Amino acid sequence: MMTSLPTPQGAIGLVGFDGDDTLWKSEDFYRKAEQDYLDILSRYIDVHDTQTARHLLEVQQRNLGVFGYGVKGMTLSMVEAAIEITNQTISARDLQQMLDIGHDTLRHPVELIDGVRESVTEIARDYPVVLITKGDLFHQEAKIKVANLRDLFPRIEIVSEKDPETYARVLEEFDLPIKRFVMVGNSLRSDIEPVITLGGWGIHTPYAVTWAHETQHGVADDEPRMVDAPTAFDWPQALRTIEAKAAQAG
Repeated sequence: MMTSLPTPQGAIGLVGFDGDDTLWKSEDFYRKAEQDYLDILSRYIDVHDTQTARHLLEVQQRNLGVFGYGVKGMTLSMVEAAIEITNQTISARDLQQMLDIGHDTLRHPVELIDGVRESVTEIARDYPVVLITKGDLFHQEAKIKVANLRDLFPRIEIVSEKDPETYARVLEEFDLPIKRFVMVGNSLRSDIEPVITLGGWGIHTPYAVTWAHETQHGVADDEPRMVDAPTAFDWPQALRTIEAKAAQAG
């Protein structure tokens, strides 16, 4: 229930935050896992051929509807891709090493990005906030616990996909029109585009590295319903900018 949270009377009534690579570091560990995968494959094929990494991305994308997002889906896709690209010649020992990559990635440390706790705390004084993150349920819950974020987010949504339907469902549960919602995230594809499509607002803070799948989007550089925030420290000011824009838009 939102009864104990702020009830702002302004144009914005709820602020959502992404998890991976917005609140805590994540993609770095996936990149290391991919490099370890390529190191294993180098015993069989020329991994300097860009098609090798592209093949893994294609397998991951076609498996999203089955395995979903997260480390487990990545690991199963690595095994499948390795079997395909080596024409089933890869050894059981090397497949086991790929499974070990998955285990290691699931146990990666959780490190908050600079400025996150300070800025979320400041925003939460004036606005209800919600954490909306996608991926494997167990892994995301574990990261939230280790990051010690439950004191900042009274409401946490772990979803299988971030699309307009998902955001519409969340906003319906909050009984809030989409035009009063702001989503903060690093991914234009998952955090910004679906919300803007529905008529909401976005604060975009790019991370140093981005999974190729997430770079595929249709958000224009000059999108008027989005504000760029270079770092987490810039979120409060970006929100004030959107509050003014939203008030003017009516």
